[in-house]
Amino acid sequence: MPSKQQLVAQEKRGPQRSTYPQKKEKILSRVESLTTQYNTIIVSKLFKVRASQLMLLRKNFRGELIMLVAKNKIASIAMRKAGLESADEFLSRLDGQNALIFTNMSPFKLYLVLEKSKVNLPARAGDIATDDIVVPAGNTGIPPGPVLSEFKEANVQTRIESGSIYVSRDSVVARPGETISPKLAGLLSRLNLKPIKAGLSIFMAQSSGLLLLQKDIAIDLNQYTADVLRAVSEALGLAVEASYITKETLPLMITKAERGAIGVAARSGYLTKDTAGPVIGFAASQAKALLELAKQKGYQSA
Repeated sequence: MPSKQQLVAQEKRGPQRSTYPQKKEKILSRVESLTTQYNTIIVSKLFKVRASQLMLLRKNFRGELIMLVAKNKIASIAMRKAGLESADEFLSRLDGQNALIFTNMSPFKLYLVLEKSKVNLPARAGDIATDDIVVPAGNTGIPPGPVLSEFKEANVQTRIESGSIYVSRDSVVARPGETISPKLAGLLSRLNLKPIKAGLSIFMAQSSGLLLLQKDIAIDLNQYTADVLRAVSEALGLAVEASYITKETLPLMITKAERGAIGVAARSGYLTKDTAGPVIGFAASQAKALLELAKQKGYQSA
């Protein structure tokens, strides 16, 4: 039996609601339905995201993805009802204000798309640096004065030329993850720098039962390209050394064999119209080396 105090408290709260309001029921049903329709669910933080960016993404990928904003509690209930794989681990990480993106697109492809859609904004006090923030070398156009102390505080080397402050060299004033101070924000504003990338970022993804965090999805496209090119170069080199003939390696193998043949001809003195230059060059270098050795032994040329 509930105590008198419990009964009084319940009376004050009023009757308990057994169902959600119609709007919440609609969102819950929508999230549950989308969870069963798509292979991938993306969670993106709505920090410094402009409405225009969301609209452009919806427009450019109509039919490929669906984006909506739902409270974490409602999203969790809906996804559990839909039987989401690895729901506990995925849903336990939901916090803050998020946009949910439902798609069959690869999370890695969507990451690149979202990165390209970001815009640069001026830094404000309290912002978190998204990349290295660099004050470039050159004329700032700012006359010398009290602002020099702000450059010094930010470890930016300066000099005065023609009545303006010059930055002596490129200077990193903040690293990724560092908080922008009020003074640094003011300095960056004076320099007309917009160092903060704003837009949707993938916080985590659930793709075919696999949980992917931001660090798992982030791709450095330049580094990836360099790695592929290096792998191709090393594979070609290995194939040529192993005499593995393909349409890519055959021209390289012929060139290598030709160089080797000319080298052998030069050392053996085998003269043809193709080897005359290398043969004479090799003989001349041998003669010069012999002359140097003779001089060391005391020989003096006439």
